[in-house]
Amino acid sequence: MNGLHSPKPLTRAAEVDHLIDAVKGLIIPFIRAADEAAPLRASGQVVADSQGAFRNTLVNSQKPEELVKQLALSLPLGEGRGEDGLLQTIQDILGFSVNTWDQGFLDKLYASTNAVGVVSELLLSVLNTNLHVYQVSPALSVVEKHTGKTLAGLFGFTGPRAGGVTCQGGSASNLTSIVIARNTLYPETKTQGNSCVPTGPLILFTSEHGHYSVEKAAVTCGLGSSSVWTVPVDDAGRMIPSALRELVVRAKVEGKTPLYVNATAGTTVFGSYEPFEAIAAVCREFGLWMHIDASWGGPAIFSELHKGKLAGSHLADSLTVNPHKMMNVPMTCSFLLGPDMAVFHRANTLPAGYLFHGTDEVEINGAEGCAGPKSLDEGREVWDLADLTLQCGRRGDSLKLALSWIYYGAAGFERQVDGAFEVAAYLAETLAQKEEFVLISENPPPCLQVCFYYAPGGQLAGDPEVNTRRTRIMAERLVSRGFMVDYAPGERGSFFRVVVNTQTLKGTVAGLVKALEAAGREVVR
Repeated sequence: MNGLHSPKPLTRAAEVDHLIDAVKGLIIPFIRAADEAAPLRASGQVVADSQGAFRNTLVNSQKPEELVKQLALSLPLGEGRGEDGLLQTIQDILGFSVNTWDQGFLDKLYASTNAVGVVSELLLSVLNTNLHVYQVSPALSVVEKHTGKTLAGLFGFTGPRAGGVTCQGGSASNLTSIVIARNTLYPETKTQGNSCVPTGPLILFTSEHGHYSVEKAAVTCGLGSSSVWTVPVDDAGRMIPSALRELVVRAKVEGKTPLYVNATAGTTVFGSYEPFEAIAAVCREFGLWMHIDASWGGPAIFSELHKGKLAGSHLADSLTVNPHKMMNVPMTCSFLLGPDMAVFHRANTLPAGYLFHGTDEVEINGAEGCAGPKSLDEGREVWDLADLTLQCGRRGDSLKLALSWIYYGAAGFERQVDGAFEVAAYLAETLAQKEEFVLISENPPPCLQVCFYYAPGGQLAGDPEVNTRRTRIMAERLVSRGFMVDYAPGERGSFFRVVVNTQTLKGTVAGLVKALEAAGREVVR
């Protein structure tokens, strides 16, 4: 051995096996506690379990400063704390985290995952690969290409180069769509920047109820938040196409360059689906890029009952959908879909001979001045997926949807989506029949969130600040009863926004109404 010691045998598999068993002993009780508490949610308050203990399985609520003391997190600068330290830290994190598996979590546009989701995350952790180039991620690259193409087909993107790629969340997908729109409609900007547009500053349009990620993206792209013009909405919270057209004309008169329209399928507050066909007509008239942000409401496409809300989606140039929201796929899983992946490639590809092998010889930098990049061979299939997106580090998020799709099938997704819409409608109708609540979302609601005010005696306070105070205090008091809900600002003060998910039971929302009534009586005496 030339003086060398014999190598120590690797025991990584045994170590993983041991730790998985140890951690399983912590996470399964965490999930089981939410399951066991589910039937108790119908009472509208935290009640004693089978052992007579009162435990709020939803959350052990603490102020930030107190939680810092309770967790007492310490990262060793010397030797590690080993298995005991690891398991204790995991136990503490579970003990002070919101249990999104709990039926009472009705706060945001996502909830827990499911058994398939946990398995998919475990598999991705074991593989620990980067989906930037095919060479290091062959199987997962095929999974992403196939899943993206199949999902795109549901929205009407059925051409030979239709498909999709995953991005790091809905905001990243929306940002990527703006970059693709700019680099496609004004290709000189890819090399020369925004100032190269001869017809004036670029303008983006989104509805008054659109997601703030559009403004964030405008800032990131160097356009500035003032480049985002908001379009008025109707009483149902949907973009008014005629108002959009007027703003486009105004922008051109003012010497600006209309670029991009963001339409929304399932707005964040009211869950509205905008009139995509009418919006597409305006985009075609003026040569604008049409994007649909279907991050929240897109999975309705799986339902025969509800997919009509997405009529006209096939007219879009790009579309975002987040399975990690309505479909309970693990965070994060966001797809950017489109009718032609060659367009995505032309807009995003850059030379990197140390990474992308085989495309180095392609001229993409363009000539001097404002000349755009030369066209790539559009017939070539792109397998190095980082060449389609903005980020190089790419996790295999598509696997989470793929495995769930394999497990449940499209028919299973349809049942889940239909069930969630049914529960949301049940909650809206229950509130509508109560004198002390004023429903402000449609009945039934367009998506899975229900928006309303608490109005004792059937009357809202004349002062919006009074209504806001009631809403805020009631939301805080609901937590001790085992429910987390959100609220949003409105003309008459902040109102409740309750978000149903595909695992929410009718008994849960019935219990929520009881909890709201009780909390309301405490606030208004």
